[in-house]
Amino acid sequence: MKISARAQSIQESPIRKLSGLANAAKKRGTIVYHLNIGQPDIQTPEVFFKKIIDYKEKVLSYGPSDGLEALKEAMVHYFDYFKIKLENKNIVIATGGSEAISFAFNAVADPGDEIIVSEPFYTNYNGYASLCNVKLVPVTARAEEGFHLPDLEEFEKRIGPRTRAVLLCSPNNPTGTVYTVEELKAIGAFAKKHDLYLIADEVYKEFTYDGKIHFSVLQLEDLEDRVIVVDSISKRYSACGARIGAVISRNEEVMKGIAKFAQARLCPPTLEQIGAIGAYELPHDYFKGVMAEYQKRRDILCDILTSHPGIVLQKPEGAFYIMAKLPIADGETFARWLLNEFTDQNETVMIAPGEGFYSTPGKGKDEVRLAYVIEAVKLERAAKLLLIALDRFKG
Repeated sequence: MKISARAQSIQESPIRKLSGLANAAKKRGTIVYHLNIGQPDIQTPEVFFKKIIDYKEKVLSYGPSDGLEALKEAMVHYFDYFKIKLENKNIVIATGGSEAISFAFNAVADPGDEIIVSEPFYTNYNGYASLCNVKLVPVTARAEEGFHLPDLEEFEKRIGPRTRAVLLCSPNNPTGTVYTVEELKAIGAFAKKHDLYLIADEVYKEFTYDGKIHFSVLQLEDLEDRVIVVDSISKRYSACGARIGAVISRNEEVMKGIAKFAQARLCPPTLEQIGAIGAYELPHDYFKGVMAEYQKRRDILCDILTSHPGIVLQKPEGAFYIMAKLPIADGETFARWLLNEFTDQNETVMIAPGEGFYSTPGKGKDEVRLAYVIEAVKLERAAKLLLIALDRFKG
């Protein structure tokens, strides 16, 4: 029997598609260092689990489709710390940032409509676009320029009759780039000029280094009717498995539409929302130690990789990823070789091929994404393994 064209054409995730090869390597007794997936090893705050354990209701019933009011209130207080004024009505709780992105796409675009996005971008945007029948129109950023936004002229070239939005991610996955206030103001003015929505994935907003401060599009003036932010606790509190995200917007019509999408899937998970409330009640000092640890890891990885003359990268300013250009022809071939053939002292590395983070065919083939989410000692060994592998690789 025939399956849908959507099921046939949707992109495999470059982050997870080689998991079978990694499992096979482990069965052979090989130690695999996972730099492919943004799964932090930082401990989930104890209060998250305590809140769930202390939950005393006798029936785990459906919650509100748009999320628990207590969680929204906790988020309002959290954003108030950053001088971002929100109300509960500006927030719909989603089942992870993934659902939040899908909600945002569906709220602003009909099948066949277009969303401009700076590439490389979080690979699953491709999947969400396929599920929503929306076309992503890429504007390519360059490794040599730290993957900052290209000139607005490049965005102007992508405007068409079906353009509905611009999609950004800052701090960026997969590059670690943090867009400047000037960049965001310029892209906000561009969105206003062309009557577009501005969708911003800000799930890494706390993770900025070297004294850099994240600037949210929610802080842009005179854009309240077109700004939509995707949020999540997955990386913020090292709670990826909780699947608690949110859509944030001050546009009442957008939020009414998203609330109806939320009704269609009933409700987000209740117990994880309870845990999230506890996490949001943590003092903001919680992030100081977390940020210091990630900055240390970033420096270890960058220092080792930049010692190789053939590797091109800019030191990331945020998140916990590096998009590196390697002296190879094809990142996926290299990634498969690492898992199938390469070992040093019975150890190897799993990476994410860069091509899958692009929409333009052929782009990113010599790039890979590396996530510095494992402890420093292991990360140092993984980085050195990469250099050893590059010297041996003949592909």
